[in-house]
Amino acid sequence: MSISRERPPFAADERTQLVGWLDMQRAIVQWKCERLSEEDAYRPVLPASPLMTVAGLVSHLRWTEHGWFEVLFLGRSADGNPQFDESVENADMRIEGVPLAQLLDEYERQCRISNEIVAAHSLDDVGKHSDYRSAAGSLRWMLIHMVEETARHAGHLDTIRELIDGEKGYY
Repeated sequence: MSISRERPPFAADERTQLVGWLDMQRAIVQWKCERLSEEDAYRPVLPASPLMTVAGLVSHLRWTEHGWFEVLFLGRSADGNPQFDESVENADMRIEGVPLAQLLDEYERQCRISNEIVAAHSLDDVGKHSDYRSAAGSLRWMLIHMVEETARHAGHLDTIRELIDGEKGYY
């Protein structure tokens, strides 16, 4: 991912700050996947959470971006997004056989789409999908949530990566 792992400027407008923090966390997610074998990308290291693998988390984050910005905010169809499939628990993390490089490409592409959506709308605009309560949030609220969501999972990736091969570091 070509996004910098640098913090946003101290003095910048709100949108620059919010997108800057989110982009930094997205870049950390990509960084935590560098030089990782396919076997390690799918290796479960948390006994009580076998789906929480590097590959599973990248897939989850990709679909979370799609869900919040395309489905809830823009009001597009949820079809195809496994997070909205209530028949399979954690369907977005069940991605056996999909290469990590493909998951990372899909995540990067989805992040670009999300950033295009953010750039085209007011932070005060609210979501449009009437079928979901969470769509009532403003774009600002959704961005803040995505910073929290992505940072939380970047922390999971940090722990998983350290357990796999000892690699560690924040940025």
